[in-house]
Amino acid sequence: MPKIHQEVSFAASPAKLYQALVNSAQHAKFTGAPAEIGARVGDAWSAYGGKSSGRHVELLDGVRIVQTWRAGHWPEGVHSIVRFELSPEGEGTKLTLDHDAVADDQVRHIDGGWAKMYWEPLRQYLQE
Repeated sequence: MPKIHQEVSFAASPAKLYQALVNSAQHAKFTGAPAEIGARVGDAWSAYGGKSSGRHVELLDGVRIVQTWRAGHWPEGVHSIVRFELSPEGEGTKLTLDHDAVADDQVRHIDGGWAKMYWEPLRQYLQE
């Protein structure tokens, strides 16, 4: 199955970026949509009012987030894997996203969705 790979730079520390991605209140604030994100490995998470959801596989504070990920319209039992790697880059952070096991017919939509639904609003939120 195809893999989505993106590298994006943010003018914020890895710790601040990490919290925006895993803290329910911060996530909801930057996306403008409900988010329920558990705090521990194995906990469930959902974003955009349940339009995407999954479970935490690995959480390494300020460094890495690995989650199962599924869109709400996908067939039951179909999941992909998302890995966010955060590394210092000057005074900011380089975020490397790898999204694996995405169906061929979903790649283009999801690839574009990361920029539109995450990176653009996240960049604005972190500048506030």
